[in-house]
Amino acid sequence: MAPVYWVSGDEPFQLDQACNMIRDAAKTQGYSERQVFHVERGFSWEQLQQSADSLSLFAERKLIEVRMPSGKPGKEGSKVLQAYVTNPPQDTILLLVSGKLEPAAQKTKWFKAVEQGGVIVQVWPLDATRLPQWLQQRMKLRDMSATPEALRLLADRIEGNLLAADQEIEKLLLLYGPGHIEAGQVQSAVANSARFDVFTLVDEALSGNAARVCRILHGLRSEGTEPVLLLWALAREIRALTQMRQALAAGEAVERVLAAHFVWDKRKPMIRKALQRHATSGLETMLQQCHQLDRLTKGYRAGEVWDELLELALEVAGKPALAC
Repeated sequence: MAPVYWVSGDEPFQLDQACNMIRDAAKTQGYSERQVFHVERGFSWEQLQQSADSLSLFAERKLIEVRMPSGKPGKEGSKVLQAYVTNPPQDTILLLVSGKLEPAAQKTKWFKAVEQGGVIVQVWPLDATRLPQWLQQRMKLRDMSATPEALRLLADRIEGNLLAADQEIEKLLLLYGPGHIEAGQVQSAVANSARFDVFTLVDEALSGNAARVCRILHGLRSEGTEPVLLLWALAREIRALTQMRQALAAGEAVERVLAAHFVWDKRKPMIRKALQRHATSGLETMLQQCHQLDRLTKGYRAGEVWDELLELALEVAGKPALAC
């Protein structure tokens, strides 16, 4: 692997996917330790140099990740990066993650040094003409395919939001399984959540609005929403909360944890409420409930799936005993 990678861009889903590929490749090659720095108030670029110079007590190889809100490292950062790339330490990979690099930045000495000594990946938003092809590629990863009409319908539904697009594909996989997707199936999946949205249910549960959770879940049931779709949405959120709670327990600042999990500003208040409401042990118990619900939806055990979904959603809301 290269000693330095710089991944930049304003499209968060592809940015995260590119970084995950680098992290996974590094891990498979023995870079088992990972240190993360955030370029914010109080950060000094000397921390990067100190980390690179220090020997790990737990692993022979490590990945250092530096996250910057913009593509401008500043005067201090420029000097440190040039020095680092000129003589990179052995058994260490540096991953720089930033917002979009402006054209002026690409003419600087530090950019040219990174370009010459490492790999620069610039992530660009997809235009409307390329979106159906991208959707087809994401489907192929799940052993799925779709008609041109289905792809166009899906593209219209997500309006360029690639994270939402990937979630819609996951929804189709849960509803119909691997294989070929027709336009009618896309329309049906969209219609199922047109009045009572699955993600609204999750947000209300995170916010602790138990009564609202009851009403939405009953509405989704009456509209014929597949239970497996609700389980997927709840389990995905509980899993993310568990990871965030573990990071907080390890001493990470809450803002860093939220940023690392790409929590939108609009959702931060509800996520904060949920993290304050639940301990790691409670979230792990809910994950076990998700596992049991998964067995129930697949017919491996007996039970009332809608009753248990309601119980799980109310657990997330912090009102497990509420009758509705």
